[in-house]
Amino acid sequence: MNKLKLTLSLALLTNILSAQSQGSGSNLLFYGIVAVCAVLVVWAMLGLTGNLLKIEASKYGIDNETSNFGVFPDLRDFIKPKRPSFATGGTYHSLKKGFDISLEGKAEGDATHAGVSRFAIRPGDFRGMSPIPKVEVEVGSEIKAGDVLFYDKKRPEIQYVSPVSGEIVEIRRGEKRSIAEIVILADKDIKYKKVSTPDINSCERTELVGFMTSNGLWPLINERPFDVVPLPETIPSNIFISTFDTAPLAPDSNVIIAGNEAAFQQGLNVLGKLTTGHVHLGIDARGNVPSPAFTGASGVEKHWFSGPHPAGNVGIHIHHVSPIKGHNKVWTLGVQEVVTIGKMFNTGEYHADRVVALTGAELVSPKYVRTFQGASLADLLKDNVNGENLRVVSGDVLTGKQESMEGFLGFRDDQVTVLKEGNYYELFGWLLPLAPRPSVSGTIPSYGKDYKFEADTNTHGEKRAFVVTGQYESVLPMDIFPQHVMKAIITNNIERMEGLGLAELSEEDVALCEFVCTSKNPVQSILRQGLESLKEQS
Repeated sequence: MNKLKLTLSLALLTNILSAQSQGSGSNLLFYGIVAVCAVLVVWAMLGLTGNLLKIEASKYGIDNETSNFGVFPDLRDFIKPKRPSFATGGTYHSLKKGFDISLEGKAEGDATHAGVSRFAIRPGDFRGMSPIPKVEVEVGSEIKAGDVLFYDKKRPEIQYVSPVSGEIVEIRRGEKRSIAEIVILADKDIKYKKVSTPDINSCERTELVGFMTSNGLWPLINERPFDVVPLPETIPSNIFISTFDTAPLAPDSNVIIAGNEAAFQQGLNVLGKLTTGHVHLGIDARGNVPSPAFTGASGVEKHWFSGPHPAGNVGIHIHHVSPIKGHNKVWTLGVQEVVTIGKMFNTGEYHADRVVALTGAELVSPKYVRTFQGASLADLLKDNVNGENLRVVSGDVLTGKQESMEGFLGFRDDQVTVLKEGNYYELFGWLLPLAPRPSVSGTIPSYGKDYKFEADTNTHGEKRAFVVTGQYESVLPMDIFPQHVMKAIITNNIERMEGLGLAELSEEDVALCEFVCTSKNPVQSILRQGLESLKEQS
C-alpha cells in the first residue's frame, strides 16, 4: 500500500513537472521522472507478487524466513546470519524476536542421585480428564513401576501408571471429592512390571497404539492444539520434539541425554511409526555444540534454531517448519518423554526416571539430580534452601506452577525454581527504577550483558487498561498478532481468534508477552480461556 501511494504521488508530480517542462522547452527532467515512476511501478508489482507467493507458500508449510519468493534477492539474503559450522544438515532458522532473562541460580555439574522417598501422580496434570477418574489402587496397595493407578472413565483404554514401586500411602481428594494426588512411598530399590513389547519393524500401527495406551506411554504425548492427551485413533500430521530449552534457568539437554542416547533413538523410531508425516527435531544452534544423540539422530527431519527465548519452544518450531492448519493435529514430546518410550521398547519396563534441574538464587547449591516423575519437592529441596518467604515453582519462572513445599513435581516438569516472594511495595518505583531487574524497557539500566538478576515475584505495578503497544509482537517470533488474539478472546469472538492463529499458540509461547505486558494482563490464562472456547466449538 505504501509503495502504491508513493507511485501515485510521483505520477502526480510528473504531471506538474510536465506542464512546466513544456513551457520551458526542456523535456529531460520530464522523461527522467517518467522513468523513475516506471521503475517504481515495476518494483511495487514484483513486491506484491512476492507477498502473494509467501501467503500461498505458508498454506503448504513452507518457511518464509528461509525461502526467497521474489524475482530479485531480498535484502535479508545479503545480511543473513552465518550458519554455525556444527549445524550441518537440515534447515537453519535465525530468529531475532524474543528476550533472554538472565537470572542467578543456574544448575551446574553432572546429575547426582536425589534421596526422594515419596512420589505422586496427579490427574489434574492431564488437561481434559474427568475430575474423578477410575482409581485402580487403594491405600496400602503394593505396586510396581508400570502398574496402573487410574484411568479416565471417558477413555478407559488410556492407562496412567506408577513411576515407582512401593506402597500407596494416601489418595488425596480436592473439591467435590475429586482425586487430587495418589501418593506413593517408594521402595529403596525400584521393582518394575515386565511386559512383552511388540516388534516395531513388523507390527501394525493399531497394535503399537494399543501397547502404548495400556502401558502408560500414551500420556507422555501432548497434542496441539489444546495441549491434551491425544485420542488413540488420532493420526498426527507431524510430531515435533525440541531438544533444547531457552527458558530462564532451563536445564541443559546435553546433561539430560547423557547415558540415554540409545533409548532416545529407539523412542524416535517408535514415534516415526505413529505419524503419516515426519518426526521433526529442533536442535540448538546458539553456540554450544549439541549432543551427538541429537545431531546424529536418524529417521527424523532436523531443524536448527538460534536466537533469544522462546527460540527453544516447540511451538515456535512448529510455526516455522509446518504450521498447524485447519483440523490438523500435531504431537509434541520432550526429550525425557522420548527416552521413557525408548526404554520401554528396549527393556519391557516403564522407566520414569528423570534428570531435574534445581534452580534459583535462593538455593544453597543449584544442581542437577536424578529422580522420577512426581518427586516430592520437600525431598528434592531438603537442606538446600536459604531464608524464608520464598516461592517454590515446578517449572520455570515464566510458565511454571506454584507449589507448596509439601507439593510434588509436575508430570512433564524437569525443573524446580525457588525465588523470593515479591510481596512488597516500592516507593516511587515507577519513577525511580533503580533496583536491578530484568526488563525489555530502555528506562531500566541494562547492567551489562553478563549480569545475572536475582528474581522475585513482584509485578512492579497493578493491572491497567489493555492498550495496543506492540510489546507482544516484539518478543514473539511468529507471524501472529498476539495482542489482537487476546482482544478477540476477551470479546469471545470465536471466528476472529481462530482466524488470527489461536490454534498455533500455547501458554509457553506467550509467556514472554505476559512478562513485557505494560497492562499487567494474565496473558497465559487469557490464552487458555480462548483455547477452551475454541475446543468447545470444534
